[in-house]
Amino acid sequence: MAIIPLISSPTDVTVNPTGVGTKSIFDLVFSGGPSSVIIMSILAILSFFAIIIFVERWLTIKKAGKIDEYFMNNIRTNVQSGNLQAAKLLCQQVDSPVARMVEKGLNRIGKPLRDIDAAIENVGNVELLKLEKNLPFLASISGISPMVGLLGTVSGMILAFYNMATAQNVTPDVLAGGIYQALFATAFGLFNGIISLLGYNLLVANIDKVVYKMQLYSIEFMDLLQEPAK
Repeated sequence: MAIIPLISSPTDVTVNPTGVGTKSIFDLVFSGGPSSVIIMSILAILSFFAIIIFVERWLTIKKAGKIDEYFMNNIRTNVQSGNLQAAKLLCQQVDSPVARMVEKGLNRIGKPLRDIDAAIENVGNVELLKLEKNLPFLASISGISPMVGLLGTVSGMILAFYNMATAQNVTPDVLAGGIYQALFATAFGLFNGIISLLGYNLLVANIDKVVYKMQLYSIEFMDLLQEPAK
């Protein structure tokens, strides 16, 4: 009597005999040849720098936007009492663009208001440049990454069709494998570019908030200088 083998569980069935779906990301990268490794390495480096820049700028901008709500009240009290040294000391103890702008204004007290305002504005421009440090590089990463990924796809497609032209027996599985290996570079490049662009826009929005605070406090300081002496 013939014995019919039984399937005890779904795992006994080979769903994908070609093994295409079992490849890891590293298998995809290294199976594409030296060009694939180079392209993916460039994209990995760009993504690493994008993360570093975003985290560092995020922490710096958040720190720059923090200012004690009683800061200007204390400055006002010291200025109105004539204790400019205490006001300058207070500014030196606060590590923020607003404090450095106010300190510059305090150092210019006694000169025309136009000169004081120009000095504060110059400090504000310098502080803005500090906040925008490395942001152009992050914006460049968001634009370069998709292009690098596309370059990887084009080179992979060239290699796939070259293998198809030189091979004696070309099966659809071989051709499809070369194509999805090539498209993986574009997917990685687009993902890196999208994330970098989102991070850049988020940082710019937070810088705008800090700039608004800088303008608000500078106007308040100039109004303080124009108040009549009590």
